Amino acid sequence: MHANAHADRIDDRSLRHARLGRWILWLMWVLLIGYAIGLFASFGPVFTGSLSLITAGLPALLCWAAALCAERGRTQLILVSAAMTAFTLGSTYYLLAGAATLSFPSPADIGYTLFYPLILAGLAVLVHRQRGEIPRSVLVDGAIGSLGAASVLAVLLSPVIASAGVWPPSPATLVSASYPLLDLLLVSVITGIAAARGLDVGRRWALLVLGLLIFAATDAVYAFQVSAGTYTFGEPLDAGWALGLTLIAVWAWDLARPGVTARRPLSGVWTLAVPGAATIAGMAVLVLGTQVKISTGAVLLAGVTLVLGTVRTQLASRQIGRMADLHRQASTDDLTGLPNRRALYAEASAHLVPGDGHRSALLLLDIDRFKEVNDSLGHDVGDLLLVQAGSRLFDQRRPGDLLARLGGDEFALLIQDAGHDEAVAAAVRLRAVLARPFTLEGIAIESNVSIGIALFPDQGDTLKVLLRKADMAMYKAKSSRSGHHVFVCSDDDHGDSRLRMMEDLRGALATDELVLHYQPKIELATGHVHGVEALVRWQHPSRGLLPPDAFLTLAEDVGLMRDLTRIVLGKALDQAAVWRAQGTPLTVAVNMSPSTLIESDLPARIAAMIQVRGLSAADLMLEITEEFLMEDRARARDILIRLRESGIRIAVDDFGTGYSSLAYLRDLPIDELKLDKSFVFPMADDARAAALVASIIALAHSLGVRMVAEGVEDAVAYAELTRYGCDEAQGFHMSRPLPAAALDAWLAARHAPAATRAPSQRRSNAVATPWARGTG
Repeated sequence: MHANAHADRIDDRSLRHARLGRWILWLMWVLLIGYAIGLFASFGPVFTGSLSLITAGLPALLCWAAALCAERGRTQLILVSAAMTAFTLGSTYYLLAGAATLSFPSPADIGYTLFYPLILAGLAVLVHRQRGEIPRSVLVDGAIGSLGAASVLAVLLSPVIASAGVWPPSPATLVSASYPLLDLLLVSVITGIAAARGLDVGRRWALLVLGLLIFAATDAVYAFQVSAGTYTFGEPLDAGWALGLTLIAVWAWDLARPGVTARRPLSGVWTLAVPGAATIAGMAVLVLGTQVKISTGAVLLAGVTLVLGTVRTQLASRQIGRMADLHRQASTDDLTGLPNRRALYAEASAHLVPGDGHRSALLLLDIDRFKEVNDSLGHDVGDLLLVQAGSRLFDQRRPGDLLARLGGDEFALLIQDAGHDEAVAAAVRLRAVLARPFTLEGIAIESNVSIGIALFPDQGDTLKVLLRKADMAMYKAKSSRSGHHVFVCSDDDHGDSRLRMMEDLRGALATDELVLHYQPKIELATGHVHGVEALVRWQHPSRGLLPPDAFLTLAEDVGLMRDLTRIVLGKALDQAAVWRAQGTPLTVAVNMSPSTLIESDLPARIAAMIQVRGLSAADLMLEITEEFLMEDRARARDILIRLRESGIRIAVDDFGTGYSSLAYLRDLPIDELKLDKSFVFPMADDARAAALVASIIALAHSLGVRMVAEGVEDAVAYAELTRYGCDEAQGFHMSRPLPAAALDAWLAARHAPAATRAPSQRRSNAVATPWARGTG
């Protein structure tokens, strides 16, 4: 409570200071206007003198209020306040001691002169707090700006110096000439700080510069009048100092205000402001020297300024060039050289203008199964594929179309003046171009692409909306294998649910929501059970137990299949170890996705998983698809041989569904064929189907391969397969997929004497569930 009370007191005090500062700000402007009117109307020295002190004191008071209410950066504001106070004290002494009779220079000039180093010290603290050190560019720009200003002032103030009649000039001459030089020095430093990257001198830093420029002009005129003996106190010239102080105070107050947004960083061109202006000033002095006689000091100062300014300008120009190059690189894809996502967003705004009557189409392209190229051939080959794909797409674009690589294997093409038909025609053309084989390091690789299309303005009026809808359409094209798909309203719900499902699936892998069910494989000759097939399910927190068809395709599309397969393998081998420890060892078959089979380290990883659980390789069987065998026969052979050498057995799942050569049965190390259920179902009613099944079984046996029939739903099919000599069968007629505990009970009941079984256990425990079949 004490801490809260203390904080409340601090907040109240800051609020009071802020309220006081606002009153001072308004009063300061009102009195400044009144002071200016009084000077022009010649109200008399008493009136103007009094207002002169007030208008000099109020800016200092406002700066102190700013320092008191500032939440941070208080030190620099204190130094600025001290500078304003020093100037005010100098003016006070000047007026009270008698302006008409005061010698020059006087003690008042001490206060005036202190104004400059205190302001510089405040700026130095500000820079130090932000960067730790003053950037070299600020110091160089300040020096060059000062030299340029000195060369110009040496010409302009030459009458002042000449009026002294002696060399070196008198202290009075030097003091009067130094004020405008110091003003321009501060202007140079502040401009350099404002142009430096990463430095902030406040949102209204220009007020500080303007105030000092007004100071410089006023001081220059004052120096001329002093040298000519024409300066008189109370003239309109005096308003210049009051206005300059007021602008500086407004800058300080704005700098201290909490919650004020900082200024936007200046563009790179501003880095040339000070050296460029100094170079022009030095050149102007030298040119003037060819026409009229000017002092040697002015010529030397102008020459040095010109040399240093030219060097600094060249360095700044190179820096701007590097910044432009960095900007180009920031909007360019490093690999393909195409514009990236940032560039697409920047340029698309000029093309997608609602209400202008133009139509456009956004095509989002995603290379199918690109991950397999990376995993099987390496990322360097995958990069080559992306480069060549980008080159082909670039050659196909029309003038005005925007092509960009968004990341990974995704490209976007924004086509101008295109509706539905033109977009579809472009998609067909691009798919044909990318379907031609790519030659990568001597290997010919065929690749397909899925394209999602969104139309402007019918389906979105911003690039963000179009990208989201094109992404939904692209996934629709990928899942349906149609090649391309134009977004329709029904895709939106599917896209949102897909995104939610994707996030849920990532969480499921992390929080162990996957479970396995096991379907027994019955040896037809003896009725014994020697193995099971592991089938994955997802115990979703809100949707219940999900079948594999609900999430395996998504896992494949978003690159989660490797992690999912690792989890399924681990759970299946853990259960196999439990069964072996119980004295009922069972071989566990796990379905493998083609995307995981191409991983070169797969055999070693599986062997390590088996070894760590104390199992033998014979406890695991991997089920693969004909699709994998046909896509890359040489690589499939290498992977399968390495798996077989470690003792793991191989089965071909869904045999007979692929339109492929049977030569792989001779060339590849395969232990088991699993006859697809589409062959088993019609056996009872179709003699030709039964004859085909008998021929396939005989073919498998002639090659030394075991045959397993899937989808056995009734006793007729069971009996026919037994008669044909099929080795094993699985299906609802024997058992649906069961959790491990339920399977243990099923096995125990199966081996119990028939007389001891309950009536329900004597009957087939087949339960027709449409989702029982699945893959791991």
